[in-house]
Amino acid sequence: MRLVIIESPYAGDVERNVAYAKAAVRDCLQRGEAPYASHLFFPQAGLLNDDIPAHRAIGIEAGLAWGAMADATVVYEDLGISVGMALGILRAQAQGRPVELRRLRTFLPAAE
Repeated sequence: MRLVIIESPYAGDVERNVAYAKAAVRDCLQRGEAPYASHLFFPQAGLLNDDIPAHRAIGIEAGLAWGAMADATVVYEDLGISVGMALGILRAQAQGRPVELRRLRTFLPAAE
């Protein structure tokens, strides 16, 4: 499986953005990829609080560090490009990792 880092928004409308990130993960899995979305992992209760700038910075940096292992960075751009996503794109480019832009067009949150 091809290892991919997912870039999609998190901050702002967190509920919508988490549903969108989950849809992006499903899209990658359906493409036969092994996705990693740090913004779904680190903000979980008991890990990092995205509302605390130092926590947010640690989470972003930890997610970017995983990028060195990835074959590509995939950017889901339907909801725009956030500051965190832009950092991920810049890091991928600096490391020579391909960046692919994708759209889901429409997405429906999966039933929990």
